[in-house]
Amino acid sequence: WISPVFPFSLHPTTPSCVTFRFASYYGDHMVLQKKPAGAVVWGYGEAGANVTVSLSKDSKVIMKKMAQVEEHSGTWKVVLAPTDHGGPYSVMAEQEEPKNLTLRDIYFGDVWLCSGQSNMEMTVSQIINASKELSEAPLYPYVRVFTASLIQSEVELQDLAKIDLEWSIPTAENLGHGNFSYFSAVCWLFGRHLYETLRYPIGLVESSWGGSCIESWSSGRVLQECGLTGEASRFLLPTLLSGPKMPSVLWNAMIHPLLNMSLTGVIWYQGEANALVNTDLYNCTFPALIADWRRTFHAGSEGQTQSLFPFGFVQVTGSQGTDHGDRNRCSEPTADYGYAPNKRMPNTFMAVAVDLCDEHSPYGSIHPRDKQNVAYRLHLGARAVAYGEKGLVFQGPYPTKVVVDGARGLINVTYGQELLLLLMHDRIFEVRSMGPCQWVPAPMVSASSHAVTLSSPGCRAAVTRLRYAWAEWPCEYRQCPLYNKHLLPAPPFVIDSALRTG
Repeated sequence: WISPVFPFSLHPTTPSCVTFRFASYYGDHMVLQKKPAGAVVWGYGEAGANVTVSLSKDSKVIMKKMAQVEEHSGTWKVVLAPTDHGGPYSVMAEQEEPKNLTLRDIYFGDVWLCSGQSNMEMTVSQIINASKELSEAPLYPYVRVFTASLIQSEVELQDLAKIDLEWSIPTAENLGHGNFSYFSAVCWLFGRHLYETLRYPIGLVESSWGGSCIESWSSGRVLQECGLTGEASRFLLPTLLSGPKMPSVLWNAMIHPLLNMSLTGVIWYQGEANALVNTDLYNCTFPALIADWRRTFHAGSEGQTQSLFPFGFVQVTGSQGTDHGDRNRCSEPTADYGYAPNKRMPNTFMAVAVDLCDEHSPYGSIHPRDKQNVAYRLHLGARAVAYGEKGLVFQGPYPTKVVVDGARGLINVTYGQELLLLLMHDRIFEVRSMGPCQWVPAPMVSASSHAVTLSSPGCRAAVTRLRYAWAEWPCEYRQCPLYNKHLLPAPPFVIDSALRTG
């Protein structure tokens, strides 16, 4: 199915009758991807007609590109020469007959796609200090925003069927339009941080749906790779999911139409729904989705979007009363490495949000209101991974060595960064031994600048597994025990079968 009814034909059967126009997500005030990529501009026209696209600044034509409208699709596409950041520009498209289209107030900068579920959807009006954040919107006229509508489709669509927010200069109204509508707080704050660092235009494209699981955002290729084709019974859990309940329907309608777009990267805030659906497959589906999006955006943009474009994501916080078992930790998004980037997920970055629990959120504890720290941590990852900022610490401390002192009943955990210890904690570390033993707490007994010593009570068999902050509610707001000096939290981890015995 496709819902709602299309306002225009997405698959023209008679290209000669197609209205000459830009594709749906081109408009005044937009940001086009700056160099080294060339920005892709495409649209619809009369089959076989020649289209000339001109880029102008201060009424002076800077470049012209020509394309012919394809017979089978009724579309034309050009790639502009790589252009430095700045503006404003005008983009004009002309068909052979005396008809032209013009986009105005166009800037070149970096374009980021923001996707996921309801924590990405939460608008600026829903977060802490919302009134202050909204009042500051006019200070960032070169961070431009765009939001796709919530659409599902059983087939891959060529273009967006509907748009909630056309390309816009930010205002309090369009950043805080309503609950879970537009504009995404995480996306906006992330882009704002990037602008403050880079000092050139940022374009933000939001395409997200609350309650959605990763399978809905995945193409059939991803599902096949992870063994989900033909297994509808593994997927359909309508009583548990509030979002779309069929695979690929959001990939088809809300991602596939964007593939022609030249962009810098993606940020992703999703995983809560997959604590309920196919949790055990997330270490396959998420890396496979990243790889598939990279291949298809690279191909769709005529090679202008990098084939390994940066992909940032949030390791989500927990919610009360939702402990879903040993493998959960909010659908462990790092392909079981515990950190990013890693061998299976190159050129990725992760914002850890395990310490940002919000028991009193009016939207439920699964929707914490502190999106400022989430966006700040994401932007640090982008600066380091996407922009290559040397020496920037963008993630919290992670263990480099674990040694079990069986004779004394102690475990020594060494970290690769200097630790900031906020408090001692009796339950946040847990161990497990061979045999029938379950996870048991390993209380912290001491800490130094780079190490933590734990007590190992419970089972007397050799400890084979250690985990940290794996509970759905591991600590109170910004009160996990371990941070680095930059106040970035130590991420949750599980270390299996490799504990050295001292």
